[in-house]
Amino acid sequence: MSPRRGRPDGVVVLGGSLAGLFAAAAASGAGRHVVVLERDGEPQDMEARSGVPQGRQAHALLYRGVLALEELLPGVRGELIDAGAVPLDTGDLAWLGEFGWSPIGMPAFEVVSATRPLLEHVVRRRVAAVPGVDIRYGLRVDGLARTPTGWRVQARAAAGGDAGREEVSAEVVVDATGRSSRLHAWLSSLGIAAPRRDVIDARVGYAARLYTRDSRAGVPGIVLLATPGWPRGGVALPVEGDRWLVGAVGFGNARPPRDVPGYEAFLTTLRDPAVADLVSRCEPVSDVAAHRQTANERRRYELVRDWPDGLLVLGDALCSFDPIYGQGITVAALEALLLGAALADPLRPGAAATLQHRFASVTRLPWAIATGEDVRYPSSGRAPSLGQRLLRAWTDEVSQLALHGDARALTTLTGVYHLMVPPAHLVHPLLVASAVSSRLHGRRPPAPSPAALSAATG
Repeated sequence: MSPRRGRPDGVVVLGGSLAGLFAAAAASGAGRHVVVLERDGEPQDMEARSGVPQGRQAHALLYRGVLALEELLPGVRGELIDAGAVPLDTGDLAWLGEFGWSPIGMPAFEVVSATRPLLEHVVRRRVAAVPGVDIRYGLRVDGLARTPTGWRVQARAAAGGDAGREEVSAEVVVDATGRSSRLHAWLSSLGIAAPRRDVIDARVGYAARLYTRDSRAGVPGIVLLATPGWPRGGVALPVEGDRWLVGAVGFGNARPPRDVPGYEAFLTTLRDPAVADLVSRCEPVSDVAAHRQTANERRRYELVRDWPDGLLVLGDALCSFDPIYGQGITVAALEALLLGAALADPLRPGAAATLQHRFASVTRLPWAIATGEDVRYPSSGRAPSLGQRLLRAWTDEVSQLALHGDARALTTLTGVYHLMVPPAHLVHPLLVASAVSSRLHGRRPPAPSPAALSAATG
């Protein structure tokens, strides 16, 4: 067994994916020495990693995520764009929602579209260059032990064998190992009761493929949402390398197939032919990648009594969402900002429990959005609660206003979705007045199908 390394007043981050890298950046920014332990080997290129099974699916940073990431790593947005990531105004996307097409050309929030490997590469490069950050690859964490000054992390070479064992001591341990986290089991070995686990699984399946970019698309991207009445959707987003990343999504028995003929046939069954038409004009440059580990799952660590000092959990290890809503990366970045602020000063007794409550508060709105949508699908095996039904009825009303040209309704909906404004804005008096007026006097004509889509296929 190798000698113990690390600093007793430092931070050990378990997991070197995005949540772990965000946590390392935040802890380093707070003046802490950081050791990151990552199970996968050191990446040699920008290929998807085995430890990130969703790595070949579509990813886009919500606007709140862009701001948080820029705060953690100033200038990183520009680095992503220089590396080929594509900034998009979501108001320019061809977006087909449950009740029709959103108006195009109304300025909205920016997203940055890139493949997951590019995003990880740029973030990893920035974090690895920070003095005081030590990323160690190929190490699988076996467990934790308390020490008089904090924690001792027990790890071994991911390939197995006793020769690769080592221990790292630190004041603070941050679990960012994602959905595969074993922290609940480690707590039991420490005599701490495992937390309650909430799961809502709508059995969502994804499949994605890369294509050459077609300059005749007419729009910067296409989003065809699945609905309870038609539980199939698709998306086409521009990514680096002058390519389209085309994703298919389905609920329950409507999940997209994994084979190429089945995937292409699936795209022809969507509510609008826009994505299938685009694909028919492009050349594929990858095979089909499928992903079905999509349940909403949270472990209620904030409810655990006598939460141990110096132990924290964030990212998907704390709360993971159905990826269709694109919230996970943004939530992890927001949690990292809270972590950095807390570590700027010495942690007092009870500080970890307080911070764990703050992490939970960050997840509350995204959890409500994701699970509130997913329980509408029979494949979830759940029925919406009375509160969810009432909220859905009002959100549908606001959505109808937005589709019929109400700028305030559109801005509010997108603001809540991008985690920029609280959901209370949905009941702003002017929105309520607009809803009443539309009921009394009728709505404006709805937005038509984007003319650019018709022109591209004409």
